[in-house]
Amino acid sequence: MRARIYKPARNAMQSGTRKTRRWRLEFIPDGPLGVDPLMGWTSSPDTTRQVRLEFATLEEALDYAQRKGIEVRIDPVHVPSEPKISYSDNFRADRVAPWTH
Repeated sequence: MRARIYKPARNAMQSGTRKTRRWRLEFIPDGPLGVDPLMGWTSSPDTTRQVRLEFATLEEALDYAQRKGIEVRIDPVHVPSEPKISYSDNFRADRVAPWTH
């Protein structure tokens, strides 16, 4: 059984960081999804696809994986870069393009 441990990035549509503070352990699927012959729905016999565990620290997640014998891959933390833009830059005299609405 394989899993990945990562810290989720924030939603691109919002500035909040509520769901990005905890580490998440998510199992990597063993096989592809299949189509149910009766209903035509997408299905899989692997139920670990639905499991997401959250931990306060990376060490707690690694301890859990080690105790359960799970092979893990740790994804690096995404650090967003904040653009340094000033409102007054819109009205600079040396702008390349004129500022218009």
